[in-house]
Amino acid sequence: MSTFASHKPGGPQPKAVEATPKPSSSSGPQPCEGDVIYQNGRVVARVAGPQVDREAKEIRFAELYNSDELLLPDECEFQKYTIMVQRIAHATKVDKGAPHKGRVLRNVVAEILGYREQ
Repeated sequence: MSTFASHKPGGPQPKAVEATPKPSSSSGPQPCEGDVIYQNGRVVARVAGPQVDREAKEIRFAELYNSDELLLPDECEFQKYTIMVQRIAHATKVDKGAPHKGRVLRNVVAEILGYREQ
């Protein structure tokens, strides 16, 4: 028996369900926020205390938080840079003193691989 068989004529019509649009990597670069890291067009982490060292080709982050979806061995995008995380001094899942939730990575160093396409 289908769910539409119970619909009574003259009664309320079933609501149409719309699919949530997914970001498409084929639509070109997404506009970026200054305090987030992206992978495959999706926000995967928020950052605190970024310091760009162009000579060393590194970005140092005091902290990455809400980073549960960040895949560490994969390339990321941060501001105008394509980066890959190389070192993490400390990782934790639960930090009662932190105002944010999720996986927290501290003293993170990421290698600058190149620049995002604009």
